[in-house]
Amino acid sequence: MKSTPSATTEFSSARPDTTTRAAPIYALITDRLRKAIQAALIAPGTVLLEGHVAEILGSTRTPVRQALQDLESEGLVSRFEGRGVIVGGAETEPRRVTLTAVMLGMNTSDEPVRKTHGWESIYEEVERDVVNLSVFGNYRVSELEMARNFKVGRMVAHDVLMRLERVGLVEKDERSRWVVRPLDAERIKHLYELRWLLEPAALRSAIDSVTSDETAAMMSELRAAMRAYPAISRTELDKLEDDFHVKLLSKCSNEELLQGLTRTRCLLTLSKHVLGVSAPMPKRDPFMSEHLAVLKAVAGGNITNAQDLLRKHLEGSCSKVSLRALHVRNNLPIPKLPYIS
Repeated sequence: MKSTPSATTEFSSARPDTTTRAAPIYALITDRLRKAIQAALIAPGTVLLEGHVAEILGSTRTPVRQALQDLESEGLVSRFEGRGVIVGGAETEPRRVTLTAVMLGMNTSDEPVRKTHGWESIYEEVERDVVNLSVFGNYRVSELEMARNFKVGRMVAHDVLMRLERVGLVEKDERSRWVVRPLDAERIKHLYELRWLLEPAALRSAIDSVTSDETAAMMSELRAAMRAYPAISRTELDKLEDDFHVKLLSKCSNEELLQGLTRTRCLLTLSKHVLGVSAPMPKRDPFMSEHLAVLKAVAGGNITNAQDLLRKHLEGSCSKVSLRALHVRNNLPIPKLPYIS
């Protein structure tokens, strides 16, 4: 493992950096609303409605809904008997005031949150739709109807599907039609078998390119998240998973190995969109202590132990993810979507 005096790394922030355009739209909205609430620009008791927030931010309602769910999990907003959510705890008296751009920390020169181009503008929403359906079986995805539904060009819809194909969520059938790849118990098991063969090897290769500062920063984030749990948003959980299983392992020098792992990314996507929404959040830390144990072994130079701990973590995760998918299949209705049949 490399040592460096620099304290600034891609893993260095205690809270996920959602201020860049590369972040999902819902994460940008979550970040803006969180900052406005913490700065008291939005007073306690203020009622937030999806439509009003979406209109001010230049977004659709879907990412706003996801952002409000994240803020609720952090304890910054609460549900009440009326429509929307209120800022503060459930006992706070609702205040129905007109929401303004200034209250969201915006001025007239600020760009809308949804100022995106191409596939990025709809990817997060389509990814969520597809992964939620993947646990129910085989479905056909219409590229044309997707473009019509989201009011985008056919090429944008095609780009989205190409990216979903790379992470194992869709594929083309024998008639060159896009179809959802089911995430049933057997496929989940097979994908995890691939991960516990490849990820320990990727970790060994990546170690030489990982600095001690990066490892320390990741461990610091994990400890902070463990202290906060369960008052932690799905956005933060997703970032912790991505930092460990994607960014860290992407430092592996074996490109073929990384290509193989890309096909398993749908497993992370399933947890990202299901955990805390369709499936309940576990009462205990779902993975952070196990990630921390691996990183401690890495920091201590015990690479073989780190590999063993990573494999054990993945073996345990397989049953957890299978149970989440089963919970969704058994307890929720099949989503009805205009571009998937």
